[in-house]
Parts: sequence; C-alpha cells; structure tokens
Amino acid sequence: MSRPTDLDQRLQTMYSVVANEEDARACRDLDERACNWVPRNFFLILGASTLTKLGDALSSPKTVLAWILAAVGAPTAMIAMLVPIRESLSMLPQLLLGAWVRRQPMRKPIVVAGSLLQAIAVAGCAAAAAWLTGAAAGAVILACVIVFSLARSLNSIAGKDVLGKTIPKGRRGRLGGWAAGVSGLMTLAVGLLFTLRGKGEDSPLFYAGLLAFAAGLWLVSILLYVGVKEEPGETAGGANGWREAWSRLDLMRTDAPFRRFVITRGLLLCSALTGPFYVVLARQQGGGVSLLGTFLVAGGLASSLSAPMWGILADRSSRRVMTAAATLTAAVGFVLFAIMNLKPELAARSWLFPLFFFVLGIAHAGVRAGRKTYLVDLAGGVKRTDYVSVSNTLIGLLLLVVGGVTGLFSNLAPETVILGLSVMGLIGAGLSRTLPEVQ
Repeated sequence: MSRPTDLDQRLQTMYSVVANEEDARACRDLDERACNWVPRNFFLILGASTLTKLGDALSSPKTVLAWILAAVGAPTAMIAMLVPIRESLSMLPQLLLGAWVRRQPMRKPIVVAGSLLQAIAVAGCAAAAAWLTGAAAGAVILACVIVFSLARSLNSIAGKDVLGKTIPKGRRGRLGGWAAGVSGLMTLAVGLLFTLRGKGEDSPLFYAGLLAFAAGLWLVSILLYVGVKEEPGETAGGANGWREAWSRLDLMRTDAPFRRFVITRGLLLCSALTGPFYVVLARQQGGGVSLLGTFLVAGGLASSLSAPMWGILADRSSRRVMTAAATLTAAVGFVLFAIMNLKPELAARSWLFPLFFFVLGIAHAGVRAGRKTYLVDLAGGVKRTDYVSVSNTLIGLLLLVVGGVTGLFSNLAPETVILGLSVMGLIGAGLSRTLPEVQ
C-alpha cells in the first residue's frame, strides 16, 4: 500500500470540513491502515455514487424505460414487467451471491465488474430504443434489465461491504446523503428537459441518447472507484453453494434485532410502492410528457433538498430517521385520500399531485438513508455481508408478494390503494420505534 500524497493531505482538509470534526482521520470500527485513506475514499465513493445515482434516474423503469417502451410500440405487458424485474432480481440472488462474495478478501473488483455490466446493459437498452421497434425492442430491453438487475445485486452486497471497510461509523449516512442530494440536483435538469419536450413528439432517438449518456456515467464512476484504497477483509463463512446460502436464513430465527429490522424494512416499502399511484392519479386528470417532467423535477428537488439532512440525522439515529420518514409517508397518503373524497375539485389543479409527490420524495429519501445506515451499522466484519444478502433477498420476495397483492386490487381507485399502503407505513413507523439504537 502506497503512502498518502499531498493530494491526500488536501482531501483530508476538505474531509474535515465535510465531516464537521476537528480530527478528520478519527474513525470508529476501522483499523489504522484503513483510517489513513478515509478522506480519499470518502470523496471517490461520493463521486462514483453520485454518478450512478444520476444514471439510475436516467434509466428509471418507472419513468424513462416505460416511456421508451411506449414510444417504440412495445406491448403493454412488457411495460408492466419492468419494475418487478428491476427490483426483485436486484435482491433475490443476493442470498446465494453473498456466500461467494464472502470468499473474496477484496470486494472492490466485484463492484467494478458489476458497474461495467450495468453500463453494458443500459447501453443495450439505448441500442434497442434507437434501432428496434415493437415486441423486439421490448424483449431486448427486458433482457438488458435482467442483466442490469443481476449486476446490481452484486454491487449491493459488495458495495456496502466496501463502504463498511473504508468509511467509519458516523460518516456513512452523510456520504450517502450527499450523493443522493447532488444527484437529485442533476435530476432536475432531466426533469426540465422532459418538460421542455412535453409539447413535442416523443422521439425514441432522444430517449436512446439519454440512456447512452447514463451508460457513460457508469463508466466514469468506474474510473473513480478503482482509486478506492481497500484493505483485505474477513473471508470467514465463505463456503459456496445453496446449502450455505440458505443456512444464512437462520439469522431470522437467532438474531432478534436483525429479524425486527427486516420486518420493519418490509413495511417501509410503502414509500417506494406508493409513488406510481400518485402518477396514475395525475394522468387520470390529464397531462403528457410535460407532467412527467414535473414529477421528475419534484423528485429531484425532494432528494437534493432532503437527502443530505437525512444522512446527517441517520448518523445520529437511523432508527429515528426511519420512524419519521415512514410517518411522513403515511401522513401524505392520508391527506391525499381525504382530499380526493372530501375536496375532489382540487384534483383538477395541476400542482396538486407533483406537490404530494415532492413530499413523498422527501419521505422516501429518509427511509432509504435510515434503513441503509441502520443495516451497515448493525453489524461489522463478515456479518455485515450476511445481513445485506439475507435482508435484500427476503425483501425481494416480499416485493413480488406485495406487488401481486396490489395487482389484485388494481381495480380499486388509486387513492384507495394509497390509503392501504399508508396504513402499512404507519405500522412500519410504530415498529421502527422498537428497534435498538446502533449509532
């Protein structure tokens, strides 16, 4: 391992300002060698995370990919498959992949490989949008989403472990918060671009260009991430195979704090699942691509304004952040349901649903910051990998179940579905209050 350079000294000074502490190298649960590289690693991971989060916004299955499939004339059934594939396949394989990741003393190369696969997959989506139409374009894009999600599964496990090995407690939530905040500001530009083009004709080439740019963001993030200084980590419990992977599920029986966290996290899915129904309600009142742009602007503003503060608060008490964010999610849903039933004339106002989506975006940013920071801080060493892989696999299964149940009630009014998910969030808020503090 090389010695810190003058650049590292300058980064240490910058880090002391961002971290808001007198000794920027003071760190918890890291060895001395890893401590030396915290400032450099902080900014490299921050830059890489910001770029990939922006890439996620440009390739979102809920917005951009759905609009592309509609633009190229893909069947509606393929559009409906985008979100379940993207979300579930990024989580379900983690129980098996976690056993393999545990065998690797260095997890950074896994993150780099996963990011490269994601870049290739998004580039494949761009090519399909530019040159294919109908079911052929839809099939290629869905295949690329499958590759993307599996690669994302690898990054979810290895990336959190690299974060835990290179960034000390008390600074991980702040890093994630700043990455989400900066990328949220960048997302504003995307939303404005959609809004400006809203009155014109949709062009597959335009969306293909967005996806190609997103693929390039992942490539640049790789260049940053390769500079991260990672020390070899623990490899205990790295036996491969299904038996070893499934044996990790025993954590749900033997580890009460972890079991309660997983249940809480499942209930907090309400903040992610509720969003599309706000969009459905808005579309029922009329509006095109310009309305979609307004929603993207609202989401970008919500993330950029709230994520950094949520990250700072999560470093103090991620448990309380989850409680507050889940409560806000539920409150927004309850108020919207009341408006739709008591003041339906307000639904015609063009600002109503983007405003509610903005508040929901603030709540969702808090849920993400709280549960990510809580999970990383709940365990150390190789146990952290187990926690991530088991929890994400179970949440992936739960997503399919909840998605199926929600589909059964798709004939209900969207505000009724929002009400049900809000009740789910309120229960999650109450359960999160019972979690033990980990900060």
